Amino acid sequence: MRYLDSHCHINDEKLFDKRFEVIKEAKEAGVETLLVIGWDLESSRKAVQIAHEFDGVYAAVGFHPENLDYINEGSIKEIEELAKDKKVIAIGEIGLDYYWYKEMEHREKQKKWFVRQIELANSLNLPISIHAREATQDTYDILKEHLPTKGAVLHCYSGSPEMLKEFAKLGLYFGFDGPITFKNAVTPKEAVKVCPLDKILSETDSPYLTPAPYRGKENSPKYIPYIVKAISELKGIEENEVAEAIESNFNKLFPVKQ
Repeated sequence: MRYLDSHCHINDEKLFDKRFEVIKEAKEAGVETLLVIGWDLESSRKAVQIAHEFDGVYAAVGFHPENLDYINEGSIKEIEELAKDKKVIAIGEIGLDYYWYKEMEHREKQKKWFVRQIELANSLNLPISIHAREATQDTYDILKEHLPTKGAVLHCYSGSPEMLKEFAKLGLYFGFDGPITFKNAVTPKEAVKVCPLDKILSETDSPYLTPAPYRGKENSPKYIPYIVKAISELKGIEENEVAEAIESNFNKLFPVKQ
């Protein structure tokens, strides 16, 4: 079977210096395609660098909602220039994070730059990778008003099964990772069960969210088969059918630039 990791951070300091080993192990595990995600300007540059170092590896560039201290139109312009690279296939990860940020001022700033980066993606004909933590309703409201014209994935989907159905009506895809393998993670498992097979993506969020049985250790794209196996079991579908569907979904959402 061919696997893919639609959201990993090999540009993270924990993985960057050993990226050749990490990607070699991923390929040996059958993970042939990887999307390395940026969270600020420097990590976006590294994502592009890594994408050029390896076949089957691509990059997403953008500003994560936790990394907005120095964002301005100048840095958005730099992201725009990076996004013109042939191996950049998405803007991300962008979105809202209310877990760490309770102040209304900061939340409004997140909303502003989320919308701005959606507009950037639309102007470049690129899809987006979305981070939404404890901000499900605001994320939905923004996406409904500012629809990503080339599609979007809700990375590490953590909302309710009911809200997943509403997001699906907007045409969104859903990334699932380590939590769906955790014994007591009821909501993520229920979300997988109701998610249409043609909207599912597999991801690791490496080096974070390591799946069982390696929970607590550093995550790596080589663990993607555990995610696909969990999706297969939760949906009652053969693993090879799940893997094929994920590959098809990835190719539809993230077409490689010609």
